[in-house]
Amino acid sequence: MDRRSLLRGAAATAAAGALLPPAAARAAGAPTPLVPRPNLRAATDYPAAHWAPASASNYTPSSRPSSYRVDFVVVHVAQETFDDTVEIFQNPARKVSAHYVVRSSDGYVAQCVRERDVCWHAGNWDYNTRSVGIEHEGWVDQPAYFTHALYERSAALTASICDRYSIPKDRAHIIGHHEVPGATHTDPGPYWDWTRYIRLVNFA
Repeated sequence: MDRRSLLRGAAATAAAGALLPPAAARAAGAPTPLVPRPNLRAATDYPAAHWAPASASNYTPSSRPSSYRVDFVVVHVAQETFDDTVEIFQNPARKVSAHYVVRSSDGYVAQCVRERDVCWHAGNWDYNTRSVGIEHEGWVDQPAYFTHALYERSAALTASICDRYSIPKDRAHIIGHHEVPGATHTDPGPYWDWTRYIRLVNFA
């Protein structure tokens, strides 16, 4: 089954469980402690992203860049909506993930996997270990999804990744999924404006 098939259809969103106070404390009439809400920005590698964690069944824990050098950013188009893409990554049965997902309408960025870990996004283990994967909401044959906000926010994210891992901001290192050796995918497709994108990355 190819990745396009994997990224089709919504999966059930994983529900976060809440910790209950000990039964003894409740029985004694002790007040229920306040549980602070998580800081969604603090959990991310990229400050402008918000944390939307993928299932741990859908990536390989690692300690990059000490375990593997990070050399590439791989650009994807999800062939799905933003919400469905995030939900697919949260479904442990799907066995697929990317580090980030960018929304079309406003460029909102969700981080689904920490950059230190290896996502299953490129269809090539060597490239998985040495890349950060960015999914974009939309379809390769529907360029209306490639909004200014999506290009701008994605380019800022890619620039940050390149700066942090000393990746050259060029087309040899910022690549499409279709350029991964052995790839069977066409994304980001013929309507993705690489000239515009690389220019934005370099001016971010």
